[in-house]
Amino acid sequence: MLNKGFGFKSGSCAGSLIILFCFLVYPVTASAGMAQSVGIASSPNPVGSGARALGMGGAFIAVADDATAASWNPGGLIQLETPEVSVVGAYNHRTEDTTYNSFPEASGPQRTSTLDLNYLSGVYPFQMLDHNAVVSLNYQHLYDFNKKVRFGFQDNEPPQIETTQYELEQEGGLYTISPAFAVQILPALSVGLTLNVWEDALYDNEWKLKRHQTSSGSFMGFPFSSVEDLQETYRFSGINFNLGIMWNINSTFTLGAVFKSPFSGDVKHAYHSTRSIVFPTDPERNRTEAQSYSEKETLDMPMSYGIGLAARLSDALSVALDLYRTEWGDYVLHTGDGRKLSPVTGKLESESDVGATTQVRVGGEYLFIGEETVIPLRAGLFYDPEPADGSPDNFWGVSVGSGIAYKQFVYDIAYQYRFGRNVRSAVVGDEASRQDVQQHTVYMSIIYHF
Repeated sequence: MLNKGFGFKSGSCAGSLIILFCFLVYPVTASAGMAQSVGIASSPNPVGSGARALGMGGAFIAVADDATAASWNPGGLIQLETPEVSVVGAYNHRTEDTTYNSFPEASGPQRTSTLDLNYLSGVYPFQMLDHNAVVSLNYQHLYDFNKKVRFGFQDNEPPQIETTQYELEQEGGLYTISPAFAVQILPALSVGLTLNVWEDALYDNEWKLKRHQTSSGSFMGFPFSSVEDLQETYRFSGINFNLGIMWNINSTFTLGAVFKSPFSGDVKHAYHSTRSIVFPTDPERNRTEAQSYSEKETLDMPMSYGIGLAARLSDALSVALDLYRTEWGDYVLHTGDGRKLSPVTGKLESESDVGATTQVRVGGEYLFIGEETVIPLRAGLFYDPEPADGSPDNFWGVSVGSGIAYKQFVYDIAYQYRFGRNVRSAVVGDEASRQDVQQHTVYMSIIYHF
């Protein structure tokens, strides 16, 4: 998420050995050299919501025929013929199994589970100048930052012998309030627009980081112990839009397209850290230092766009294919001191090589149609790469779903398994680390038609 050095004032350590030790344990890092990265715990790629879409592997741009269309392709809202309200809940369980080549004792799995309100919406169709039109108001949970990490490691290379315990907890998310509008401009063609308001003043649109680190050992025979605590908060606000088109080519094929605009979000960043070092045999050398500041930053969010093709092969069977691209090279954090950083790598933009990612999603749905009920079976496959330095990290996934529609009620449930092998690499010590990631997601949604 975020790595920041802790600086001591010049002359705070006395004695030649203690001075050397202070520079080894407390590296002096100027503010301009502090690295920042935005650690999104969920898939960073901008996708939509809903249990039906998840069950079809997220191949929904050309389907988009429920209230979650505002997030996938607002042009599809025109397919809703009656007022409705919907709610979507999400459960996520993630395992990140990290291998540290430099510190194998720190290697192992870290697990995080969350339960959230993912989507809430209301939809109202009406006539406007002899054209069908739809308005909706939507709440969406877009990005998840929740993560917990705990491990220990040792540095036993003389003259420094040190054991360290490290704990990191990150929590929060980014949400939008999104009014949407769609109109049928031709019998086979509709367009729609969703306005996404990422506004911290309306709700807690933020993520927080807490880090606690304790160390003990000796340096050239001098015993010591140290404690470091760091807390950071990022509050985010901005506005962007989704523009969608839905074209019913014929009775079988439908083509959908969506464009999600780039935008610059305002970030209010607050930082506070304390660090202390204790020398049991020489208490006059004990030190406690603190650092606090707040600054305004700007986060450039990239544009993304996708196209989808759906085929209704019979009244019961339909299939869909989506291609979706996000221009991660335009993802830039402008810090308060004027630097441009890549939020993916934490390094300067000029020193990072982060390119676009392209998702491929395919899915299908089969309906068992009864006299009063409809029971669907859904399945999908997808390739969902994450941005990384040099080349994207490869993530793959599979999903299944079902539900029941009875009178005015529609209930859907879906399960998704997403995984990556040897991904999210970083340099730790003198060698690289790598992760194996597994993500389990369950969506449940209820729709009521008036």
